[in-house]
Amino acid sequence: MYRHKKIYELRYTDVDAYDVIKPSSLLSFLEESACLSADELGFGYKDVAPKNKGFIIANWYIELSRPIKLGDKLEVHTWPIRPRLLIFFRDYELFVNGEKVGVATARWCMIDSETFAVLPASAYFKEEDFENYNTERSIDFKAWKIPAIDGGIAVYKKQVTYSDYDHYFHVNNTKYADFLSDAFTVGEFNGRYIKKLQITYVKQCRIGEEIEIVRKDTDGATLVEGKVGGEVRVQFKVAFDEV
Repeated sequence: MYRHKKIYELRYTDVDAYDVIKPSSLLSFLEESACLSADELGFGYKDVAPKNKGFIIANWYIELSRPIKLGDKLEVHTWPIRPRLLIFFRDYELFVNGEKVGVATARWCMIDSETFAVLPASAYFKEEDFENYNTERSIDFKAWKIPAIDGGIAVYKKQVTYSDYDHYFHVNNTKYADFLSDAFTVGEFNGRYIKKLQITYVKQCRIGEEIEIVRKDTDGATLVEGKVGGEVRVQFKVAFDEV
């Protein structure tokens, strides 16, 4: 069955102070592989953009069994799953030297790139386009709802600038992972790595908006929200493990 496979060699700029892959770097690798896979299958950016369509990520769930570190060659496998109504699923498996070190799954939406209205699969695809799709799942994950923070602590504020943007003129999904990381101190990453990472993108953020980062520690996980004017725009749920 179809899988797109690509190897990424971790560079100095891909890791944090402890030589562990940064969440934003990992998301960048996964997004790159997704885009290359879509190119292969005929619904990449160059295929859909002329038709005023595009894809944005609504949710991520990533689970690692060990830290991915400087010098590792990360092999990313990815494949799309037959869409359900307005949701396009894509799964991933992660390998280092043949060892499976993680899995991920994402929910994407197809949009009208002019109005940002969410579109059904039938707006671009025919039913036969999905006949040879891989039906294998990397992980059976269904707990997509992240609980809202009640009584959290405001950690810092971040103004959206040009370097945060992608070609849809809003903050790229990988940039939010840096916002998440900055909710923690350097010492909190010492001897630990992010084992489980869940992200929900509620609403896009644009240049000039100020995002307030709010954090709350719970049993077994930390919740982080990015808010603009009190409105939740992005949610995170993070669980650490020891290196």
